[in-house]
Amino acid sequence: MIYSDIALDAVVFAILVDLFLLRTAMITRGIYWLTYGLIFPFQLLTNWWLTSRNIVQYSPAEIIGRRLAGAPIEDLLFGFSMILLTLSLWEFLSARAARAARAARAPREAAD
Repeated sequence: MIYSDIALDAVVFAILVDLFLLRTAMITRGIYWLTYGLIFPFQLLTNWWLTSRNIVQYSPAEIIGRRLAGAPIEDLLFGFSMILLTLSLWEFLSARAARAARAARAPREAAD
């Protein structure tokens, strides 16, 4: 499997986890796209810095060949996936913690 395939699979995986496993539907929210828009320029800057100094190198046979800010466009797909999964997990775990806190308070409030 080449890098491009893995990057595309990562996007599909992140969307499926967001929509059907965690059910946060983060990808449908404006806040996700705002957050992604804020992170995107820094991802480009980081990609450029790492590739322009040959810290990270890519085999031409493993990528599509299109580059943005020195890095293959596949990196943008990975970045998209990582941000989506991180925010989806954050939302899911935050909601679960809030429910647990409410459940812990309920017996005490009923006793008062």
